[in-house]
Amino acid sequence: MSIVPPFTETTARQKVKTAQNIWNTRNPAKVALAYTPDTVWRNRTTFLQGRAEVEKFLTEKWNREHFYILRKELFAFTENKIAVQFFYEWNESPDGTGQWYRTYGLEDWTFDPEGLMRKRQMSASDLPISHEERWFKDGVDIESVEISEKHL
Repeated sequence: MSIVPPFTETTARQKVKTAQNIWNTRNPAKVALAYTPDTVWRNRTTFLQGRAEVEKFLTEKWNREHFYILRKELFAFTENKIAVQFFYEWNESPDGTGQWYRTYGLEDWTFDPEGLMRKRQMSASDLPISHEERWFKDGVDIESVEISEKHL
């Protein structure tokens, strides 16, 4: 079942967690299908348009950000818009021996009537962390991780 506007608190939360789960596949082609064919993105300082650009961007992203794991939380919503807080962790090295990072950010999403994302704007900051500071270690249920007010 597709989750379409107008959103309620329940459907907005479902949409956020659905997006989280799709992104955690790290499959650029699958992720790109959640967006309209002519989607418009701002990701930090990169501007994209269309699924092909999104897929290329995500392929390059996940070739740099190893062991990527993401959690998204609903921040606010209106009829066809959702704002999200997110946190993801990644390592700069394919073997996991490089620097770990936690990326903190905010996104705002605008949806078409069919529930595909027409517009996505993202701002984020990367924080170097130690292996011990990681929240999303192997085997951890990311939904069970307590994120304190300091990080929200």
